[in-house]
Amino acid sequence: MEMYNGLINNLIDELASLPGIGTKSAQRLAFHMIALPQSKVDHLAHTMMKARAEVRYCEQCCNLADSELCPVCANPKRDHKTIMVVENPRDLAAYEKTGRYEGVYHVLHGAISPMLGIGPGDIRLKELMTRLEGDVDEVIIATNSSLEGETTAMYISKLVKPTGIRVTRIASGVPVGGDLEYIDEVTLLRALEGRTEI
Repeated sequence: MEMYNGLINNLIDELASLPGIGTKSAQRLAFHMIALPQSKVDHLAHTMMKARAEVRYCEQCCNLADSELCPVCANPKRDHKTIMVVENPRDLAAYEKTGRYEGVYHVLHGAISPMLGIGPGDIRLKELMTRLEGDVDEVIIATNSSLEGETTAMYISKLVKPTGIRVTRIASGVPVGGDLEYIDEVTLLRALEGRTEI
């Protein structure tokens, strides 16, 4: 038995399809949006469409940006000789919350997963190797402690070591199977400070 008309159900279904949003949360959001003044709904819709149309990848690190460079890469105070490799922009945001990492990042937008058919060519490794042709002292591999993250870390290590650049891996303060975006700042900081050569 349907409780609402098609438009309300369609809105709830669309919201529920977003990551981390269940049916109850989708209902709350839908009812909230319907109750908003038309001008706020128009502004929300315009903001979403503008972000979708104009957000792109940073030319250096592949993070999301609305200009050529993201704020981290554009900051001259950052240590551009130290690159932390992360799987996605959420992981970058998690490390930025610690306020202690002063280097720059490289966002892979995924991890190697032969089971899912994701190979090295499907993530941003080519862009990383191009960056390493410049003046780089250290690559910190901060992929998740999952099978895919470990596979990706080992693959990157084998690519980078012949260049003579120091390659380190974040310490195991991050639990195996844990995603970086859900881990508190203290644990992330300990993992960063306890990184080891690989």
